[in-house]
Amino acid sequence: MSEYILNLLPLHEGEREKFEAIAPDAVHVYARRSTVTAEQLAAATIIFGWPREESMKEAVSLKWFQSMWAGTEEYNGCLPQGVIFTSSSGSNSRSVAEHMLTGLMAVCRRLPTYLDSQRAHVWKDEGPMKTILGGTVLVIGAGHVGADFARLCQGLGARTIGLKRRIAGPIGGFDEVRTMDELDRLLPQADVVALTLPHSPQTVGLMNESRIALMKDGAVLISAGRGSVLDQDALVRAMQAGKLWGAALDVTDPEPLPPDSPLWDVPNLLLTPHVAGGMRLEITRRKCVEMAQENLRRYLAGEQLENLVK
Repeated sequence: MSEYILNLLPLHEGEREKFEAIAPDAVHVYARRSTVTAEQLAAATIIFGWPREESMKEAVSLKWFQSMWAGTEEYNGCLPQGVIFTSSSGSNSRSVAEHMLTGLMAVCRRLPTYLDSQRAHVWKDEGPMKTILGGTVLVIGAGHVGADFARLCQGLGARTIGLKRRIAGPIGGFDEVRTMDELDRLLPQADVVALTLPHSPQTVGLMNESRIALMKDGAVLISAGRGSVLDQDALVRAMQAGKLWGAALDVTDPEPLPPDSPLWDVPNLLLTPHVAGGMRLEITRRKCVEMAQENLRRYLAGEQLENLVK
C-alpha cells in the first residue's frame, strides 16, 4: 500500500517536486490548514504541517506526523495511539536567537525608556548603559535556540553557560554545560539569564520569586521559551524594587497578555507578542521544509527519524 502524504507546509516553487521525487510511489496531497478536509485527514498515512489539534482525531490511518513547529504541547493527547510524532525543532532557532539578542541589547542600552521619551518628545540622557562584553550569560535550556543565542553572545565577548537535564557532551556556543540541578548555584554568577525552556510540568514556575532573588543585582532576564516558566508577578516586584537592570519577554502567561497586566508599565522591560519565531524569516520556512524532506527520505529508507517527540 502506497503512502498518502497530506502536506500542509507553506511550500514554494520546486518544493512539491522535491517531495514527489523522494516518494515517487506515494499519493501527495497539498492543502492549507484552513482548507484541509475530513476525507483528506482520514486517508493520510503521513501528515506534514500544522493541522488543527481537534481535527487529528479524524486521522484514523495516520502512521507518522511531523509538526511544522518546534513546540509540540498542543498535540499532547490528540494523536491516535502508536503514531510516530516528530517536530521541526531547530528550524526557527536562528530567528528566536536573533530576537533574544535584539531584546538583550535593547534593554542594555535602555531603548524601551528612550522610546518612551521619543513618544513624549522628551530629550533626556538616561545615564549608564550595560555591555555583555566580559559578562556571563546563563542559558536555561541548552537546546537549539539556546545554543544559537549563546553563539551570538560569545561573538560579543560573553562567557556562556548552558543548563540541560542531561549532558551528553559539549554543545557548540557554550563555554560550559551543566545540569539543571546547578541552577541555584549559577544564578548569582550570571549577568544575563535567558529562559528557552518548553512548557512542561517540570518547567512551570521554574523561575519563581526565590530564584529571581538569587539573580545578581543589575542582571538582565530574557524569556523566549514559554511564558509558564516565569513567575511574572515576582518579576514585576523585582523590577519595581530595582533588583534587575531590565528584562525582555517574548512569551507570557497567558497570551495575549491582558491589558491590566502590570508588565505593560514596568520601566526598561521590553514586551513582544510571541513573534521571535514562527515563519517570519524565509530561512525558517525553508529549513522546516528541508527537515520534512530529510525525514521523509529517512522514513522510506527505514532509518531513524530526527526530532522524535517522546
